[in-house]
Amino acid sequence: TSLQIQDEDKEFKINWKRVATTSFFGLGFVGPVGHFWYEGLDRIIRLRLRLRPKSFRFVATKVAVDGFLFGPLDLLVFFTYMGFSTGKSVPQIKEDVKRDFLPAFLLEGGVWPVLQVVNFRFVPVRYQLLYVNFFCILDSCLLSWIEQQEDAQWKQWVKSFLPLKERKGQKDG
Repeated sequence: TSLQIQDEDKEFKINWKRVATTSFFGLGFVGPVGHFWYEGLDRIIRLRLRLRPKSFRFVATKVAVDGFLFGPLDLLVFFTYMGFSTGKSVPQIKEDVKRDFLPAFLLEGGVWPVLQVVNFRFVPVRYQLLYVNFFCILDSCLLSWIEQQEDAQWKQWVKSFLPLKERKGQKDG
């Protein structure tokens, strides 16, 4: 069919500007913030909560705090930064964040906790950011893809699970 022929003719091209933009996000945000985050998180859970390092409660607490504090912050900063870097206005960025945040949070919620269990259980604190940075490369690709999907059908499906009141508000405004 003609659609298949068109798809076969499309050449895979790397958008180097986008690669540079997401790389700068890692260098400017994930690297510096992650450095203080992993050391601080470890110190707080070990000293303030007095949990024994590498214990189940220690690792589970770190994974939960990382997933529910750093994860959403990272997504919010990523989508905002990507919007500004492409010249979008604040209202456009707000709409993009509304559209992309929940699908990204749910997709990452299935991957990052598993990666972080390994990180917090087996990787020394001083190397935890290095471990995470390897997966951040893949994560940046995923987030970039999510952003480029705009109003894809799968995002609409994810949003269909939101409470009716919230969905109605999204349609109205």
